Amino acid sequence: MSDNLLSLKNVSKEYSGNRVLKDINIELKKGEILALIGENGAGKSTLMNILFGMPVIHTTGGYEGTIEIEGEKANIKTPHDAMAYGIGMVHQEFMLVPGFTITENIKLNREITKANPVSMILGKRLESLDFEKMNRDARSALDVLDMNIDEFLPVAGLPVGHMQFIEIAREIDKEGIKILVFDEPTAVLAEAEAKNLLIAIKKLSQKGIGIIFISHRLDEIIEVADKVVVLRDGEHVATKPIKETDKFEIAQLMVGRKISIERIDSENRNTSDESILSIKDLHVSMPGERVKGVDLEVKKGEIVGIGGLAGQGKLGIANGLMGIYSSRGEVAFNGEKLQLNDAKAAIQSGLAFVSEDRKGVGLLLDESIEGNIVFSAMQTRNDFLIKVGPLGFIDSAKIRQHAKKMIKDLDIRCTSPLQKAGRLSGGNQQKVCVARALTLNPQLLLVSEPTRGIDIGAKKLVLDLLKQLNEDYGMTIVMTSSELAELRSICDRIVIICEGKVAGVLPPDAQDAEFGLMMSGSAHNAEGSEV
Repeated sequence: MSDNLLSLKNVSKEYSGNRVLKDINIELKKGEILALIGENGAGKSTLMNILFGMPVIHTTGGYEGTIEIEGEKANIKTPHDAMAYGIGMVHQEFMLVPGFTITENIKLNREITKANPVSMILGKRLESLDFEKMNRDARSALDVLDMNIDEFLPVAGLPVGHMQFIEIAREIDKEGIKILVFDEPTAVLAEAEAKNLLIAIKKLSQKGIGIIFISHRLDEIIEVADKVVVLRDGEHVATKPIKETDKFEIAQLMVGRKISIERIDSENRNTSDESILSIKDLHVSMPGERVKGVDLEVKKGEIVGIGGLAGQGKLGIANGLMGIYSSRGEVAFNGEKLQLNDAKAAIQSGLAFVSEDRKGVGLLLDESIEGNIVFSAMQTRNDFLIKVGPLGFIDSAKIRQHAKKMIKDLDIRCTSPLQKAGRLSGGNQQKVCVARALTLNPQLLLVSEPTRGIDIGAKKLVLDLLKQLNEDYGMTIVMTSSELAELRSICDRIVIICEGKVAGVLPPDAQDAEFGLMMSGSAHNAEGSEV
């Protein structure tokens, strides 16, 4: 029998011709805690989806390579298969039923029953639940985690930390559990709760369970893991015993890469010391991207980058400023108070926004290119209308003329201004979103994930366009992106958001490790992280 509990051999995955995993080789021994780390898009989730047999893998052509459990090839096509092999997963999002008790949640779909007079006559399916045995099993699982809470209590109203431990108790209660995957388990926990969870993970490993611990918090990885595996851009770049590395090296490995879009500094910049945007204690209730008290100053003529890992709040800033999600705080634009929670007021004040969700929010996919370009200006400022008394009629000739100019200026590849936006390539769709924002003649352009889902050639065109708008028209730009290399290529400075707040501000030429440490919440140890 193999010494390895789990072996992933040459595992690769492709989505629509895009290779997101490339020959991944990972080994996990019994009782070992393996930390899996990488930036968003590095391939962590895809790899775990393969291991757990998630439908998204097998409905998109499956994967290449092999999975071995204790030296034997495993054929995992569904989560049920994964559980049969002894693989459990503690997800970041809770999967508990609030109206059920702790015991009922732990034993959900694995209930223990006992015979009763009716079932003896009509069959097993009418047996009663054996709460005595189920409570005993639940108590045993909770005791492993040192959870001093009654198993018969309802889950509704329990603290978040308790819910996370109940999720874990449900997994360890399963028979034959060999491997446990923890997906960002401390993301929703307070510091004391997170420490208790790390202690519980160590106790589980001492029972021989192999642990895969996914986290961006490098301090936790150093504290709990035996070794760390680093993924970057779908490739396995390093496996390091924790005793032979530190969080600075891990941070460097996580974000270090050849920047495919080189930074070119220009002499045509016209930056000012005058503030154009002042943000104080901004809170935004954007699901999954909550902002929890951000302070930020933007100078006229700057290109400011906003970066950070997914779910840390970076996307919430622009969405909050534009009134798309409920927000509160003090925001001044051009020296005047900006009215929050009002998209029309934001646009009329001189802000424009290119959303990260170009298909859901940014574009009307079934409408023409020219209709998309002028839509916001018509709705918020009554532009492109011929006024006849109280009535307004669409000025088709003016719309066509403006659309043709934008198509030429931004090099939008299309058959005509009447082509539907949904039929354009991703890069050209993004240019239409930019054209719509520019039609508002903004003083400050907010751009979120401007290159998401487009190829490298189109990425360069979009980034060059933003740089040109800044240099030729003096437009101030705040660009939010998950692609650190792109932020470094055009931004004057980069603000890193972690856990809903500003972790620090770095120049674009700062070391990879400094960015990695800030993104992982270790900014206080990173040189040059002062805001």
